Amino acid sequence: MCAESTPAPVTPPTQTEPGLVTGLVVFAGTLMVVVGVFHALVGIAALVDDKIYVTTPNYIYSADIAMWGWLHLLLGILVAVVGIAVLRGRAWGRVVGIGLGALGLVANFLFIPYHPLWSVLIIALEVAIIWALATYRDARDDTS
Repeated sequence: MCAESTPAPVTPPTQTEPGLVTGLVVFAGTLMVVVGVFHALVGIAALVDDKIYVTTPNYIYSADIAMWGWLHLLLGILVAVVGIAVLRGRAWGRVVGIGLGALGLVANFLFIPYHPLWSVLIIALEVAIIWALATYRDARDDTS
């Protein structure tokens, strides 16, 4: 006679955590593309008409509006490209995305005197991007 073995108990998969994590990465990648386009539009606006932004003569971090235009345009292109890499599941995209998010935070903090409400909004979006990318955990890495 054959000895019957009892099957191992089946534990139901937890749908909330992997779905949430995947959702956060999709959220971060999509938000990176949107923020990249926003950066690029701000940069183009500064390059086309430098009178569009308020200049503050005694601001300690003052710079030429054209410099801000090029900075935002290049940063926007980089953020959008890395956002696409994040959406495609590239690990380097998440790491570079965190770095670009931090760079975007600093750039928009220094840009506050020129466009305060816009800069604060983009800073909040950059924080959300960094948080979503930093909390990523691959569902395959879960051993519990």
